[in-house]
Amino acid sequence: MSQDVIGLLSDSHGDLAAFDAAYELLRGKGAQRFIFLGGRYTDLDEWILDRRERSRGGREYSGADFIQDVARWLAVTEQKPRPRSLSVSLDELKELDADPLLVREHFLRTPERDSLQYRDPAIPRKMLDMVGDTLCCLVHDKNDLNRDDLVNALVFIHGKESEPKLVQIGPRYFLSPGRLAGAAEQTCALLEREDRTLSFSAFQLDGKVVVERQQLLLDRRSKLTLK
Repeated sequence: MSQDVIGLLSDSHGDLAAFDAAYELLRGKGAQRFIFLGGRYTDLDEWILDRRERSRGGREYSGADFIQDVARWLAVTEQKPRPRSLSVSLDELKELDADPLLVREHFLRTPERDSLQYRDPAIPRKMLDMVGDTLCCLVHDKNDLNRDDLVNALVFIHGKESEPKLVQIGPRYFLSPGRLAGAAEQTCALLEREDRTLSFSAFQLDGKVVVERQQLLLDRRSKLTLK
């Protein structure tokens, strides 16, 4: 059986403790890769730095640490890219947990409108990702979606929502994990694939289920438009 488990996080707005709690919760539920939808684009980088510092026990960053980090970064960049629809192995998951530098390689992220990255032409405001054979469109604000996005993709994963949501409009689904900061409940979510079946669920950071696992009934007759 082919599987893929994806952790969904959004709108942390500087709350790195909430970001960390969501990551650990989703990893514990089997997430192999992650989508961070913005709501402070740089939180992912700051969280990685925080994990690295904690992994050193709080000691000062040394020249030896720098050399080790460069060697690890080169090792990661020289690896052949893996199709995002494929799962990682158990050994790779253990390596991911042990090395904060590798964690970033398992994240996709999108910028929010008030970030500098949103204005950077080198950084896409929206991303496409294949989950199995399903094309997903990732964006912080769903109002940034245009006609081509809506025609081509079947699943839209977005942030900027006060609570987790799974909304079906015609043959398309709109998913949001809710917010890690600035809402009544801090939440995150999972998108799971088993063979050709996708399902969505969402949780508070203490593990309480707020959206029971729901299956997406996808109409796969939709076609891509080519220009």
